[in-house]
Amino acid sequence: MASITSPGIGSGLDVAGLVNKLVAAEGEPVLNRLNTREAKLQAQLSALGSVKSALSTFKGALANLTNVSSFQKRTATSSNTELFTVALAGTPVAGSYDVEVTHLAQAHKLTSTTFAEASSSVGTGTLTFQFGDPTKPAQTVTITDENNSLTGVRDAVNAADIGVRASIVNGDSGYQLVFSAENTGTDNSLRISVEESPADGTNTDMNGLSRLAYNADAYNMTEVAAAQNAVVKIDGIQVTRATNTISDAIAGVTLTLKKAEVGTKAALNVNLDKNSASTAVEGFVNAFNSLVGTFNQLSGYNAETKQGGILIGDSSLRGVLSQLRGVMGSPVGGLDGAYRALADLGIKTQADGSLELDKAKLTAALDSNFDDIGRLFAATATATDSLVTYTGSTSATSVGNYALNITQPATRGSYVDAASSVSSLVVDGSNNTFKISVDGVSSGTISLTQTTYGSGVELAAELQSRINGDSALSAAGVSVLVSFDGTRFTFTSERYGSASSVAITEVADATASGAIGLTTAGSSTDGEDVAGTIGGVAATGAGQYLTGTGAMEGLKLLVEGDAIGDRGSVSFTRGVADRLGSLLDGWLASDSFLNARSSGVQSQIDDIGKQREALALRLEAVEARYMKQFTALDALMAQMQSTSNFLAGQLAGLPGGYSGGS
Repeated sequence: MASITSPGIGSGLDVAGLVNKLVAAEGEPVLNRLNTREAKLQAQLSALGSVKSALSTFKGALANLTNVSSFQKRTATSSNTELFTVALAGTPVAGSYDVEVTHLAQAHKLTSTTFAEASSSVGTGTLTFQFGDPTKPAQTVTITDENNSLTGVRDAVNAADIGVRASIVNGDSGYQLVFSAENTGTDNSLRISVEESPADGTNTDMNGLSRLAYNADAYNMTEVAAAQNAVVKIDGIQVTRATNTISDAIAGVTLTLKKAEVGTKAALNVNLDKNSASTAVEGFVNAFNSLVGTFNQLSGYNAETKQGGILIGDSSLRGVLSQLRGVMGSPVGGLDGAYRALADLGIKTQADGSLELDKAKLTAALDSNFDDIGRLFAATATATDSLVTYTGSTSATSVGNYALNITQPATRGSYVDAASSVSSLVVDGSNNTFKISVDGVSSGTISLTQTTYGSGVELAAELQSRINGDSALSAAGVSVLVSFDGTRFTFTSERYGSASSVAITEVADATASGAIGLTTAGSSTDGEDVAGTIGGVAATGAGQYLTGTGAMEGLKLLVEGDAIGDRGSVSFTRGVADRLGSLLDGWLASDSFLNARSSGVQSQIDDIGKQREALALRLEAVEARYMKQFTALDALMAQMQSTSNFLAGQLAGLPGGYSGGS
């Protein structure tokens, strides 16, 4: 008997189809249950993601509200933009000003004598550029045999990037070198000193590099444009500045002068930007309402469709909204006056939990207390002392009113030769070099211009210019102020605090240098950090900045002035946006309950995947068992069919069998 090679071939039954249907029937209830469960969990995971996204969006909408400056913006306009334009750089006092531009600032420009070619030799040595402002550092450019042509000098000056532009003009008489101050104003007028190499006995004649000298000893270049300051009258008050951009005449306002026109006045108007503040408040209301809408959709019940949200009845979401509403409904601690809560601005909670804004009430608030509205939203502090400025805080800073007491104002390091006085103003080869240390940074060798100075003030300007022009000091961002009191020089670091120091570390000759007030035996006084208490607790000083500890942790103040003792008080408040931001930071943190719930749901989804894998293995075993059983049945039926066919044949062959005839 032939063997069965395919299920059902012996019986004629669709064994494979029967097995597949039986296996599917056995696995379907479990699979449906897993699919239903997974779909529900996926919906919950998506809903939790929507919650986090909505909270993150709301937090983003709060970003501008946490800064009080967002509620203190101004607008400024010029009635004649041909004369001047205006821009804002702070929070100026609103008002109107009459502006008259009488002079525009102009850059200093010098030209050399003529040369036959741009490649003509000029000479070698050093060019020292100094400026009208004695506090500006002197700058030196070295001219060697490799760059001693007109072109070489031009390129060397431009490459040095010292605040002077050099160019060459090919005129009717020949080639001329042009030096132009990069910046306008008399503070940037040019003085050029020359030291020729090799020395020819004089640095002021019309030979060699000396032809480029322009100073009190030799004006060998020609002035084609005088350095000129800008002059503008604001409400009749004359203001003179080095540039045509004036940002310090009216606090928070920058004027850009375009044209001088004596006798013509234009109006400058500074107004409160109430529209910007109103838009910020409206944006806050809309952002919260969007958040509430998302929460209601996810956790509420729709009576029309008779369906609930994925997170219907979720206590966590109710808790989130409850805390948010609690912050928005409570007054801001530490604020005085009529505006202490959002309701005072016309922001009310409606029946569905959303906010409603009474724009008329908001407008009235902005009209009466424009600069105070921001304190309702931001974290900020106000000091009773005008020389104390709030600069920052942390999440640990507690709301409160704290007394400020200063025991040590911030000071700057200085150096003075207390043992002798200046006896000479002659600088020559015996005393023209020295080294100095500023704020712990050592200079290279500093060289003074060799000449006889007209006064101690003039020599002080030279010292300051040369020191601040030293490459090592300027690279480190340190500088000094040099003053002369009629007897001796004082070198003062421009930095405040304990890191501030100055010392003369090396001089050319003790006697000769001492005569002009340079000695290593002077007195150095290091700077000190501001010290004091905030709220009676010792604070940490760094330069002029005082940072609170304890309950005032993170409260950072800029303390200017020299007064010690009681410096008034500082009132720190946390506005609504700042407090809401702290809540949102917690809910959006990696260890928040929302992330924990999302992780829990994801774990359940992962577990369903494992259950599917286990079900698949079990159904494989069931399929194998059914196939084995049906294969045995198929074989048995094939055997029985064979027997039936055999018996039918035998019976047909018996004698006397009915043949069907008549």
